[in-house]
Amino acid sequence: MTNVKVGDRVGVCPTTPAGAPGYVADGGFQPKIAFDANALVPIPDGVSWEQGAAATDAGMTSYHAIITNGQAGPGEKIGVIGFGGLGQIGARVAILAGAEVYVAEVNEKVWDAAKKNGAKGVAKSISEFSDVEFDAIIDYAGFGTTTAEAIETVRRGGIVVQVGMGRLEATISTRALILSEVTLIGSQGGTKEDIAGVYEYLATGELEPTLTTIGFEDIPEGLDKLAKGEVVGRLVALY
Repeated sequence: MTNVKVGDRVGVCPTTPAGAPGYVADGGFQPKIAFDANALVPIPDGVSWEQGAAATDAGMTSYHAIITNGQAGPGEKIGVIGFGGLGQIGARVAILAGAEVYVAEVNEKVWDAAKKNGAKGVAKSISEFSDVEFDAIIDYAGFGTTTAEAIETVRRGGIVVQVGMGRLEATISTRALILSEVTLIGSQGGTKEDIAGVYEYLATGELEPTLTTIGFEDIPEGLDKLAKGEVVGRLVALY
């Protein structure tokens, strides 16, 4: 990207060869940063700063898993496991892309939000939708049992996309994997194109993820709340 000028609103893609701010270069928790222009993605009018920031992390990861890897689109039946910071975005994006979405979430407090966002069904386990011929199931939770249930529930020839890392090991049925010819894909991060795709949906006003905003001076406290699981939606620090 070489046509950037002073005053442009842009997000930084953390997965380009330039690397991620705060990892390969200083600036992860700074009000200003100098970065390679090739890592920048224009933020459309109507997309707030906090939405623009969230799209470069949770938005990118969610979109990449459900659209790029999960191939959600018109007429597809998609299962979403976990309706937290990632799942809420992924489910809504799939719905906006024309898919029929079912959500599995153990926290019943967010069931109404899932239904309000367009989910056709909500339950505690994806296995409760055994009558649905899922084309793909995206596991944003990743607690081992969720992975196993996804493999056993998706249709023959379907796709299971693993995103969540709630547990780093899972015991799965290789019988179901083999006999149903299930494709199991690991999904991490995404690309500039994925971020741009999220920005497009945000710009329409039909994608409104739940965000919790804090000031830069509140970052230490915010990180502590993240560790304790006390943050609603995604946490964004505004300067």
